[in-house]
Amino acid sequence: MTRTKVLMRGVCLAALLATFWMSHASAQRSKAPAARPAPPAATTPQTNAPAAETPAPPAATTQPTEAPAAEAPAPPAAPPQQTEAPAAETPTPPAATTQQPSAPAPAPAVVATPAPASPTTPATIAPVSATPVPGPMPDILQKYVPVTAERLKNPEDGNWLMFRRGYNGWGYSPLNQITRANVSRLQPVWSFVTGQVEGHQAPPIVNNGVMFVATPGNQVIALEAKSGKLLWRYKRPFPEDMTPLHPTSRGVAVYGDKVYFAAAEAILVALDARTGKEAWTTTVDDYKEGYYMSLAPLVVDGKVLLGASGGELGVRGFIAAIDAETGKQLWKTYMVPAPGEPGSETWPAGGEHYQHGGGSIWITGTYDPETNLAFWGTGNAAPWFGDQRPGDNLYTASTVAIDVNTGEIKGHHQYHPNDSWDWDEVSPPIIVDYRHNGRNVKGLVNVARDGYLWQLERTKDKINFVAGQPYVRQNVFKSLDPKTGRPDVDEDHKPGTGKTADFCPSLWGGKDWPPVAYSPQTRLLYIPANDNLCAELTGETPKYVRGERYMGVTKSVIKMVAGADHIGELQAWNLDTGKKVWTTKLPSFNWGPVLATAGGLLFSGGTNDRKFRAFDARTGQIVWEYPTGSGVAAVPVSFQVEGKQYIAVQSGWGVDAAKMQARMNLIFPGQYPEVPQGGTVWVFAVK
Repeated sequence: MTRTKVLMRGVCLAALLATFWMSHASAQRSKAPAARPAPPAATTPQTNAPAAETPAPPAATTQPTEAPAAEAPAPPAAPPQQTEAPAAETPTPPAATTQQPSAPAPAPAVVATPAPASPTTPATIAPVSATPVPGPMPDILQKYVPVTAERLKNPEDGNWLMFRRGYNGWGYSPLNQITRANVSRLQPVWSFVTGQVEGHQAPPIVNNGVMFVATPGNQVIALEAKSGKLLWRYKRPFPEDMTPLHPTSRGVAVYGDKVYFAAAEAILVALDARTGKEAWTTTVDDYKEGYYMSLAPLVVDGKVLLGASGGELGVRGFIAAIDAETGKQLWKTYMVPAPGEPGSETWPAGGEHYQHGGGSIWITGTYDPETNLAFWGTGNAAPWFGDQRPGDNLYTASTVAIDVNTGEIKGHHQYHPNDSWDWDEVSPPIIVDYRHNGRNVKGLVNVARDGYLWQLERTKDKINFVAGQPYVRQNVFKSLDPKTGRPDVDEDHKPGTGKTADFCPSLWGGKDWPPVAYSPQTRLLYIPANDNLCAELTGETPKYVRGERYMGVTKSVIKMVAGADHIGELQAWNLDTGKKVWTTKLPSFNWGPVLATAGGLLFSGGTNDRKFRAFDARTGQIVWEYPTGSGVAAVPVSFQVEGKQYIAVQSGWGVDAAKMQARMNLIFPGQYPEVPQGGTVWVFAVK
């Protein structure tokens, strides 16, 4: 039916109704007694009542309007006037005519009241868009200060611009408002629930009052550092066919006006720091081959440096450099050399060992501007047992020195050749000068998973061994070569294919990934350690299957030394003397990265009682603690806004800390209660 016919039919119908009701009302008035005075018209409320409840008076009848046909139904608040029905074959009768009485209805008691005017549509605010759109940009983001290469080399005291604040890896804040004298008044200022479970391990990165936090679940959150107000949230879905072996993120990098995030599926994402929108993405490697990423990138002079996890999945570890502006790959250096490359002679000749040899990179490196070298730690070799890949297996379980401009390996130190204990040495050495035997050393210091504290020397083209000693119980190394540091391994404590062996420390090492801290104020190195744990392994020959575990383990047992009264520790070492200064025993195992501050304090979590603690940096005494909602296994930081010092850390238990807890409950059933998961950003200040 045409639009014109619909309109004409509606007009005719309205006219007939008007005539009927006028004659009906006239007849009723002639029979009714005199009407009482009508109340003032102003007292009649105007409402949008349903039109079919009582017959509409004549004045309410209106002519049909020229509404567009079939576009949209009238809004709910509109007055009961007749409009053209959407795309119907016949017009819908007015609501007042839906019932046809067989006889006239009795006259109403009051009929003289003038009909009220048609109700008007109330003022409303319509959606701006059918989909959510961002509101005005917060002032703090409008004033966002870009991060320059110079600021990364010399960060302001109140900012925390990278994984360990500075390229040297110290994890030290020069802020000193929070001290031993006032730390008892440290209280939460705000907290923010991340909406994610699993291990929260990333440090909050703070640039002039804007905080960026990476979490599990491929998520980055921007918050106002002073108040915790959400500024923006970025979340990237996982590929449907991917499950990360370690579902965590250890942070982001900032440079220029961008935030760089290593997504789990081996994709580097550059986000606009002001909006959280993707500026570009680039594929670093193929997650279907077993590569995944969990580390915070390292930015040096416009290059984004990073590597990938996957040592248990048969990957070939690498370090890559990506142009910070374009996302273009500049170079890529593999940690397992191909045949004919330097180091390839340390692998079995022939075959394809190098293609699946491990050596993954999953903790952010350190950088020496003087030599333009970046220092990275590499993971274990694959499969796990060395008798299946005879040789030293460079550059696994090592520190490598990489030329930032070219990617060339300038030097290396391998901590334990032919790894058979799953001792990844992914923690990079801190860059710190110290004295040894009367001379000043341009130092590198690494607290290794193999249970040894290694003091090395950095040069422009090599890494020299200086000294090494155990910091926890260690029964694998009988001695170290005094010139090279190569360990003499006790074969009775080296597991293999079909060979069971026990060894200390356990496969999680004397210290796993959680970073140490160094204070130039005390000249002490602080180590989050786990002592008195050992392991037992038995191997078999695995078959490589793309993207699946490539380990070859048939038996894996964690044990505790009989008679030991603790596991977790916080240790302090004097690097000039090579002596341990103090040890603080903790109530459980320890997975807590350490923050040192100029206020003479250390901050760390790591225990399964969910507590975040402050320690006296000179004595190790616990001077403050606070129970969070979950365990704290993240990197703590300190920052300043408007002249006030804050301490920030994420709480959120999971990944290896939760796995160790499960193993400990097999040794001591029920002694390690379940730690609830769920991430929260906590910010503290003295009140």
